[in-house]
Amino acid sequence: MAGKVKCLDEAHGKNWSAYHGDCCDVLRYLPANSIDFSVYSPPFGSLFVYSESAADMGNSADDDEFARHYAFMVAEKLRVTKAGRLTVVHCSDLPQTKWKDGAVGIKDFSGQIINIHTRAGWIYHGRRTIWRDPVVEMTRTKHVGLLYKQLRKDSSKSRGGMPDYLMTFIKPGENSEPIAHTPEDFPLDQWQEWASPVWMTVNQTNVLNVKAARDAHDERHLCPLQLDVIDRALIMWSNPDDVVLSPFMGIGSEGHCALKLGRRFIGVELKDSYFRQAVRYLDALDRQEKFVMGSAAQ
Repeated sequence: MAGKVKCLDEAHGKNWSAYHGDCCDVLRYLPANSIDFSVYSPPFGSLFVYSESAADMGNSADDDEFARHYAFMVAEKLRVTKAGRLTVVHCSDLPQTKWKDGAVGIKDFSGQIINIHTRAGWIYHGRRTIWRDPVVEMTRTKHVGLLYKQLRKDSSKSRGGMPDYLMTFIKPGENSEPIAHTPEDFPLDQWQEWASPVWMTVNQTNVLNVKAARDAHDERHLCPLQLDVIDRALIMWSNPDDVVLSPFMGIGSEGHCALKLGRRFIGVELKDSYFRQAVRYLDALDRQEKFVMGSAAQ
């Protein structure tokens, strides 16, 4: 699906290619107007350190440095995407801490992503808010704003839980390959739910297993994008046999869903252990397909 790409390693299957390297570099080798759709969750600014590589966007010194780094990828993503087609970015806003930011609050990370895309030439297309359980967030983060005892002590510091967002952007131009649905493959009641600005039914635990991808020096954060969310994005905004890109492939969640839904996939991942686990997942789908076809032929 791409010519010779300069990267640390690569692997290929029947309908997928995976590249171990910096997405800012790898995307430069992809042909212009070659990608039908992209979906991914980017590094959350400078909040988490994902690897020791200087090329890792998670190693940014601050939010401004992350924005400059991320903007290079967003511009390349626009170049490789076909006219009239979409990119989907999953994110949440970020906690602001006193020790790092000078005050406790919330940083508008979703707004920063919108600004970076629109400055690069993308058209802001919309967003879905994905409900998340505030009790789970409170248990995980112990954030003072979610503690019940804080409400009883001084509710001026109390806040609501933080949702996820699924934001869509479209490349200017006319889409030459319409994404058309029938009542059979996309029933009206499904559309009425998916058209809602708030998705209440995403299963937060429906993710690929992350344990095999962790290493001894791993960061504290490895939370793959829910497969429900990826499936909805692929069904809504891509066609079968489309080429789907994930510039932050992680352990391969977007590729897993793309292949199961009959799309092709290109993924890029910088961290070695994530790349290797993603390749195992993608290769397993190839082997599963061969097994099913072999069984059907008997």
